[in-house]
Amino acid sequence: MTDTAYELYMPSRRSTSVIFASPHSGRNYGAGFLRRSILDEVAIRSSEDAFVDLLFADAPLHGAPLLAARAPRAFVDLNRSAEELDPALIRGVKRSGHNPRVGAGLGVIPRVVSAGREIYRGKLSLAEVEARLAAHWYPYHARLQALIDESRAMFGSALLIDCHSMPHEAVESLCKGRCENPEIVVGDRFGAAADRDIVEQIEAAFREAGFRVARNAPFAGAYSTQHYGRPSQNQHVVQIEIDRSLYMDEARLEPSHRFGEIHRILTGIMGEIAEIGRPAKDLPLAAE
Repeated sequence: MTDTAYELYMPSRRSTSVIFASPHSGRNYGAGFLRRSILDEVAIRSSEDAFVDLLFADAPLHGAPLLAARAPRAFVDLNRSAEELDPALIRGVKRSGHNPRVGAGLGVIPRVVSAGREIYRGKLSLAEVEARLAAHWYPYHARLQALIDESRAMFGSALLIDCHSMPHEAVESLCKGRCENPEIVVGDRFGAAADRDIVEQIEAAFREAGFRVARNAPFAGAYSTQHYGRPSQNQHVVQIEIDRSLYMDEARLEPSHRFGEIHRILTGIMGEIAEIGRPAKDLPLAAE
């Protein structure tokens, strides 16, 4: 199913409470947006979770939906609250309290991409920002909420896996002092977003596949994890961050020679995660 805000890939039959989502892999860079930006076509993609939706594309084979954004993160960040508006970028917005993400230029309408590079020259109007949110942010989150509600109605619980990637350079910088940098970071907002047993099973699946795994460091989860994670209501969210150097050439923004291998491994891990949300009487779906 295609919407202007997202792509939704549904299984032939939902057999698990698990939902996969990729809010930052959108690559629909409109010509108008590119003209508006002062960045070139490579730099503006530096904050994109490039190809993450493709890495998780086989989720429906395991009975789980995959929801993927179409708009790029540099245009609208779907892993931020709609209220995280940046007064340094948007005319008519007043500063209210201290929000470190907004202060860094990483609000719902980002002011910068990676390395703090400014996207625009000048400010945006509040009307333009509201139009972006209406066209992209609200439809994406309405559909995500509907998928969660459907899982809870069908299975009595919901497990959202929020899929992201992290620049290798950022991992090295943020993890100084570690013996080894993690290749996978599992985030549950320090236990607030998902039951411990679920998180441990997900971590085990990645470790058994050969990845180095960390929990909540350096990324514990952002808006989706915080907003939708309600373990007391059988509604769990776990954020997954994958080191981009595992599967892509970050400088050229192209899949690397290992892309197929990592895709295959992740497809197997998705099958294990799907089992977490599958009723005991259900058998795994055969790959089609």
